[in-house]
Amino acid sequence: KIAVIAGAGPAGLAAAVNAASEGLKTVVLESFAPGGQAKSSSLIENFFGFPTGISGGDLTYRAQLQAFRFGAKFSTPCQALSLGFADGEYGVELHGEGCSATLRAKCVIIATGAQYRRIEAEGREDFEGVGVYYAATAMECQFCRGATAIVVGGGNSAGQAAMFLSESAEKVLLVIRGGGLSSTMSSYLSRRVETTPNIEILYQTEIRKMTGGKCLETVELENTETGEFRTVETRAVFSMIGAMPCSNWLPLEIERDEKGFIKTGPAVADSPAWKDASRPPRALETSRPGVFACGDVRSGSVKRCSAAVGEGGMAVEGVHQVLGTYS
Repeated sequence: KIAVIAGAGPAGLAAAVNAASEGLKTVVLESFAPGGQAKSSSLIENFFGFPTGISGGDLTYRAQLQAFRFGAKFSTPCQALSLGFADGEYGVELHGEGCSATLRAKCVIIATGAQYRRIEAEGREDFEGVGVYYAATAMECQFCRGATAIVVGGGNSAGQAAMFLSESAEKVLLVIRGGGLSSTMSSYLSRRVETTPNIEILYQTEIRKMTGGKCLETVELENTETGEFRTVETRAVFSMIGAMPCSNWLPLEIERDEKGFIKTGPAVADSPAWKDASRPPRALETSRPGVFACGDVRSGSVKRCSAAVGEGGMAVEGVHQVLGTYS
């Protein structure tokens, strides 16, 4: 019995650990490196079992080692290029980059996550990696020690980055497009951000322009409510503005919502492949029987590391039910 998993973020790694530990031959395809977006989080404080927090890199590294220990096989870098369907017992076909072979299985778990959105500001592309960063770790902290750092975004990743940077930066500007944090950030984290003396929250604000020489030097901000502009000297902008689902490689048979996230469960019950089926789709099953989706790539998922881990385990349970492991 085989489980093929596309993606090795928290959801994919959790699926790998559960599948391999429960006796399934487990193969994981990952386009870059295991960890996903969580790998860039400087400190995750609300993950079960780590009362003082743990970095995303450490958490996902431990998960990969755990999956290895149970026998999971990783193919990295190997981006999933296409998903197809054929007649026969092993009706799901997966093609990966750099491999002429076709993976055939009864079940596939899609956990390809999402990619970072880019700040739409003039000059931004000139400072990728030399002023614009997508992770706030000790390495990036060096660039803003004793200076001003800018974090863009209103979610948990942005809040975690702002708190982490506030320990070394003289000032942290948290730039958000909306008028508050309550709907996008966990309450425990928003309270900390709002009460940290050297964090200034700029509501209804966007970056319009980035300038500098070899490295970023200044950023131009606009308050979209008042129309006022402000220029800030900074060497580091941290972009934490969400992501786009990595689902464009999938065929039309895998239904997605208007934003490209994969539909599952009751949302696909009326799909053609399910109309004549003897059972309804399971909670994380897609519009094709035997194909599951979990984590950030799934429509309606909670964009939290712990939620993705839980969904990875749930997807494996669905695979067991399809394969009849317990019967």
